[in-house]
Parts: sequence; structure tokens; C-alpha cells
Amino acid sequence: MTAPTPSPLPQGAPPLHPNEASPRLTPLASSALSAAMLSTLERIPGDGLKGSGFPHHVLGQLLYSPDLLEPFLEWWVSAKSAMALSVREQELVILRMGCLYASDYVWKHHVPVAREFGIDATELAALRNGTYGSFTPQERALLVLTDEMVERRTVSAATWAQHGRQLQPQMVVDLIALMAQYVLFALTNNVRQVPLESTLAGEPGLAD
Repeated sequence: MTAPTPSPLPQGAPPLHPNEASPRLTPLASSALSAAMLSTLERIPGDGLKGSGFPHHVLGQLLYSPDLLEPFLEWWVSAKSAMALSVREQELVILRMGCLYASDYVWKHHVPVAREFGIDATELAALRNGTYGSFTPQERALLVLTDEMVERRTVSAATWAQHGRQLQPQMVVDLIALMAQYVLFALTNNVRQVPLESTLAGEPGLAD
């Protein structure tokens, strides 16, 4: 029996959710981050999420649940070096998650990180448009699976045969885990209407 051909997924980014000057809840101050949390955050690969790129506003929202935030940060940061995905591959998926969830906050925070790990302006445009022809077969497989899991909550038999089987078993588990992390970040930003830090205002956004 031949598997049905799935309908094509929409390309590009959906309309942006608002990031407003007045969030629905005022973020708690970063000074409320514990010493353990700050120590964990120092281990993030690269410099893009440190210094002027530090995500004060979203962490200030997650601080409303500090007992959840501390173990989440440990998992989030430790996973970056434990995953079977390279940091570049992780950033490709994170940027695409920003597109799929229409989160300019996630996108703009990760553009500087992406540059550190070799993602150029042409590739950023391809991620926004949902066109993956310029990426390696493994990168393309990760991005196609990301699109399907967000849009369909699963992966079709046809996509699995073409792309999923290219990936090592650990890579698929790690991809799902990475996506889950950025569901938390993206939905927090969209639901709480978290404003972007002024230091990142000049970074290209999803609508640029």
C-alpha cells in the first residue's frame, strides 16, 4: 500500500506576534537570578547570549517560576554540549523555531549567535523563507523535520523515509528536546508580549 503524499507545508514565517513596550507582566530583575543560575548561563557556547545579548526580559518572565527555571537552565545549557547536533545545527533549528512561532525575540537573540557559528545572511534569508536547498543534507533533514513536527505534531512516513532515516537515532531525540526548549521560550515571549532588549534593536528581524 502506497503511503499518501502529505500536503505541502507553508513556507516562510507567519505574521509576527507583538513584542510590546509594556509586557503583560513586568519582568523580574535579573538581579533575582541565583548564583547557580548565573554560573550555568556562563557556560552557554559563544558570546551572543552574553553581555549586550543577555536575554534579561524573557528570563525575568521565567523567574516568576524560580523552582522551574533553575533546573531548566541547567538542562538547556548542558544540553548544548551533550547533543548529537553541532552548535551550528542547533542554531539553525532555533532560528527556524523563531520563524514557526513568529517570535522576533527568539530570532533576534539568536542571529548574533548564528553568526558566531558560521550562519551567513543568505542562510538567514533561507530560514525565514523555509527554503533549504543550500544547506547540507543533514541540516536540511533537521529543518524539514522541525517544520513537520511544529505544523503536524508528527513526521509523515514520506518525510521520515526521505529525511528522518538520514539522522542518527540520538539526533532525532535531541532535535525533539531542542524544539521543546524553544517552545517554552517562544510561547513565553508571545503570550507575555516580551519586549526586545534595546541592545538588539539593530539586528535584522523576521519581517526585514
